[in-house]
Amino acid sequence: MNRLALAANVVLLVLSYPVNAQETVEWPAYGGAPGGGHYSHADQITRDNVNDLQVAWSHRSGDYRAGTQSLDDIDSAQLTVRPTSFIATPIMVRDTVYYCTPFNRVFALDPATGAEKWVYDSGLDTEQIGISNCRAVSSWIDKTNPDAVCSHRIMLGTLDARLIALDGKTGIPCKEFGDNGEVSLKKGLGSHDLFEYSITSAPAIIGDLVVSGAFVIDSYRNDVPSGVVRAYNIRTGDFVWGWNPVHPDREPIDEDGNFVSGTTNVWSTISVDEERGLVIVPTGNSSPDYYGGDRDGHQDYYSSSVVALDVNTGEVVWHYQTVHHDIWDYDIPAQPTLTDVTIKGVTRPAVVQVTKMGMTFVLDRETGKPLHPVEERPVPQTGAVPGEYLSPTQPFPVKPEPLHQLGISPDDAWGFTFWDEGACRKKLESLVTGPIYTPPSTTGTVFYPSPLGGNNWGAPAVDLDRQIMIANTKHLPMSMRLAPRSECPEGGTAFTQRDSPYCMVIEQVVSPLGTPCTAPPWSTLAAVDLKSGDILWKVPMGNLRNLAPWPFHNLVKGTVEMGGPMVTSTGLVFIGATADAYIRAHDIENGDVLWKADLPTTGNAVPMTYMHKGKQYVLIVAGGHFTSPLPSSDHLIAFAIPEKK
Repeated sequence: MNRLALAANVVLLVLSYPVNAQETVEWPAYGGAPGGGHYSHADQITRDNVNDLQVAWSHRSGDYRAGTQSLDDIDSAQLTVRPTSFIATPIMVRDTVYYCTPFNRVFALDPATGAEKWVYDSGLDTEQIGISNCRAVSSWIDKTNPDAVCSHRIMLGTLDARLIALDGKTGIPCKEFGDNGEVSLKKGLGSHDLFEYSITSAPAIIGDLVVSGAFVIDSYRNDVPSGVVRAYNIRTGDFVWGWNPVHPDREPIDEDGNFVSGTTNVWSTISVDEERGLVIVPTGNSSPDYYGGDRDGHQDYYSSSVVALDVNTGEVVWHYQTVHHDIWDYDIPAQPTLTDVTIKGVTRPAVVQVTKMGMTFVLDRETGKPLHPVEERPVPQTGAVPGEYLSPTQPFPVKPEPLHQLGISPDDAWGFTFWDEGACRKKLESLVTGPIYTPPSTTGTVFYPSPLGGNNWGAPAVDLDRQIMIANTKHLPMSMRLAPRSECPEGGTAFTQRDSPYCMVIEQVVSPLGTPCTAPPWSTLAAVDLKSGDILWKVPMGNLRNLAPWPFHNLVKGTVEMGGPMVTSTGLVFIGATADAYIRAHDIENGDVLWKADLPTTGNAVPMTYMHKGKQYVLIVAGGHFTSPLPSSDHLIAFAIPEKK
């Protein structure tokens, strides 16, 4: 072989050989992988050196509305222009970090420095948007022609219901996708207001399809826009299929040619299993959330469920319902996590689904049947408002163990002193309390867990090798009162539930000091062995910094949180989420905090990590949220271990 031929063979060998995992580890999707999990094999940062982490770079987009939100504004934030919630998780693909802002701009950054490569403005009318969430963008690479223009596409879903395809190198819209780079999702929904239908989670990518659900406004009216899940050809933008969650006996299209309205939606992140050809969606509960007397049973068929759809047709392969006739807003908030689980020596492909109830369902990915036992148990059957009906039983997983108390009584009243504890007891005694699934009432029923969770959209992280799930859980009581239509307050904390006999009035159950009426911790981080279903450890999250003056902030461990964890192969769990505005690294073995760092405001997003040129970075967005006591902002911060000089 001559030198030229030998050199050519060497070049081909180098080009075909996979990149060293220690040099480059990407984070190609919102959940770290198409099936979620928030897990990375990046292994430069370990228990031994995590304390050396320092800020490596930061980026600010300028896209935020100043101010501080409140849990008291939970409903009005949907209808009025409010301070922004910045909860994006960046992705890192092809040596570029991509993220979206609350105003639906997309930034492409250098992964080593945070320097801008390009920025795309979707032209969103920000003054017409109340909800301002963008959890992530998605990435697709054309394997047949990887170097062509738009062979790498960044997909953005917008708050005004568009899917946009951008060239990964330049940020220029891919003109062959839909109408000059975008597809309108308003088609087929009938007449509705702008705030009623928004894309807040990253579209799912499977093969040559992009699949999206949508956030449909909660508790507003019975006939809100359809919760249809739609698939489009990612090259052309052509519509391929739509799944509208109506009962199998019902037509999904109405007489006007639109998708039947009022169906349950898919607002959270969708998972895909390309090997099995499955699109796995987490569904919400049916409109108008807290009153179901107008539902005929057919509307609830797919609500609060995990549903597996055929990738080619959108037809249902299987579905599993976690709440029957859901009138508690216990919709499924989190991305279904796809992982293999070994139970009693048998390994099966599984779907791990956390819920607002703090219960975890582990389902067979091919059949939807529980891999750990689930029992149908009787639940309260009295106290419902006139016109309502109740499911006699609800599913309770025997394993994994629940991460929440699942109910409340006046004996759970707590305070810093006898005075505020007594006030909390009186408050609980004046309301309806009981086990989970006690129905909403006209007196006011304490939901514990509340509609915020339990678990929410940020959980869980799953260590795929150890088969350990990490989940953050809220323990905050809330009062839910169904007010007859004639007594509905104007403004304030009321969900209108138009076209039903009742509106919903939501209040925090707090003491005169403003603290929750239940004992801390008000948030916890837990590790669950998915093989046995046992809780391995549970620790409080955060303290009262930013909520109480020093030194009183250390009186309570475990405070308000919203966000989620990320886990690495080296046994580190990274999470922000807490009201004290720290990001922390916990030890997966015992939950101990090994490192923490100040953030400029609360980090209510899921962190991510990647390796670039042999260096590992941990990124988190710090931008605030309506559960946060601190102002909204626009910080994206990268941490890394400094190089030794």
